[in-house]
Amino acid sequence: MNQLSFFSAESLPPSVTDLSGLLASTGQVVLSAAGARISVVVDQAWRAEAISDLIADCGLVADVGRSDEGRPLVRTAVVAELSALASLWTKGAVKFMPPGWVPGARELRAWVLAAGRPEVEGQRYVLGLDPHAPETHAPLAQALMRAGIAPTLIGTRGSMPALRITGRRRLLRLVENVGPAPENEDARTSWPTAE
Repeated sequence: MNQLSFFSAESLPPSVTDLSGLLASTGQVVLSAAGARISVVVDQAWRAEAISDLIADCGLVADVGRSDEGRPLVRTAVVAELSALASLWTKGAVKFMPPGWVPGARELRAWVLAAGRPEVEGQRYVLGLDPHAPETHAPLAQALMRAGIAPTLIGTRGSMPALRITGRRRLLRLVENVGPAPENEDARTSWPTAE
């Protein structure tokens, strides 16, 4: 029987700030006079469905579609509720991690939903980063350290930069925070474990 941590994503009330986990990964934000929109392109349909549910839990409407490349795309409507979050995560037109940001359980869950993958089952797990925002990579590694999960920054010269998490204790902390996988076989094989 799995016991959820008191700090897991399932034990906290939803908030629009949960979506900052999407921005830590490959998510994008657009700020306008009418508000802001957050979008993320993912590699599998289950991710899009789970992110759509996460957005709905935050009280926003999600639109699931396809990117120009045919990949699953999830985005919010342009809403005023996201303006403050968008302002924190942008500097001009560039994505920027807010100073002092520490991902909580729900933000970590969003990050795993958007861009998490096992490297070696039960031994290493990877959280994807935005290849178009390299200036966020080192600060996000530090943010994850402040959350108690020390990662290694990998792939910074390629198209798949990420933070690698190794070690049973670190993986267990991640697992306790993000809670159970969505009810989908593909999700379960992509979800972090600490065996």
